[in-house]
Amino acid sequence: MNTLKLNLYESANDYTLIAQAIDYLEAHKRQQPTLKEVAAQVALSEYHFQRLFTRWVGISPKRFLQFLTKESAKRILAHSTLLDATYQSGLSSAGRLHDLFVHTEAITPGEYKSKGAGLEIIYGSHPTPFGQAFIALTPRGICRLSFDTEDALIALKRDWENATLIENRAKTQILIKKIFTPAKQDETPLALHLRGTNFQIQVWEALLRIPSGQLSTYGGIASAISRPKASRAVGSAVGKNPVPLLIPCHRVIRATGEFGQYAFGSTRKKAILGWEMANA
Repeated sequence: MNTLKLNLYESANDYTLIAQAIDYLEAHKRQQPTLKEVAAQVALSEYHFQRLFTRWVGISPKRFLQFLTKESAKRILAHSTLLDATYQSGLSSAGRLHDLFVHTEAITPGEYKSKGAGLEIIYGSHPTPFGQAFIALTPRGICRLSFDTEDALIALKRDWENATLIENRAKTQILIKKIFTPAKQDETPLALHLRGTNFQIQVWEALLRIPSGQLSTYGGIASAISRPKASRAVGSAVGKNPVPLLIPCHRVIRATGEFGQYAFGSTRKKAILGWEMANA
């Protein structure tokens, strides 16, 4: 097994324990558990837990958890310029998670109606720093990314029911490497091939403009696309994002500072946000 695979498997295994720790801390935050108490919950010594956590995120568990509080989220929202700076600069970056610009291409109305007739889609499942992930791509770009690997293939078949689906982990591994272990010299745009309504595409493109380590609200996104009264519709579009993480719907929270729900669990959302804030 090569170094890349070892690192991704290691990161995926780390995430399982990190998620358990986050759940425990969330449930006992008022008691402010010690490092020893948290380590015991994941059956590790203090030394090994601290080492594992730091290897996964780069900072201590205590510092990481500071990013996951409601007060921290509200401070970030208060000082955020939301989408203005990135709109003005014309950037559409999905952030420092993969240090790449993302090019989005929506399918045509005819392609939307045909549900992928005549299209070949390659898919595969791989370990990542946030657990096992399913990824699928057409010749024009990534069309699905999911951490729900059991249902991802079913959803792919539903959305692209007339396409030909081929499992090819060798090809999808290349994209996983590019997303999660990027080479600094690789500036090739990461292409997305999206199937959605015009409104959904508009919302997803707005999400791409939220910088890594920053947050926005459903109302903020609605205002950014000149639909200030469409917060509820924005929330629905965010929930139907076919490539979470690449289109960072996890960066949208409630105006109160609550992190809210996530298609792949609130724990994973907090883990991703904490990881991004720590590395931003």
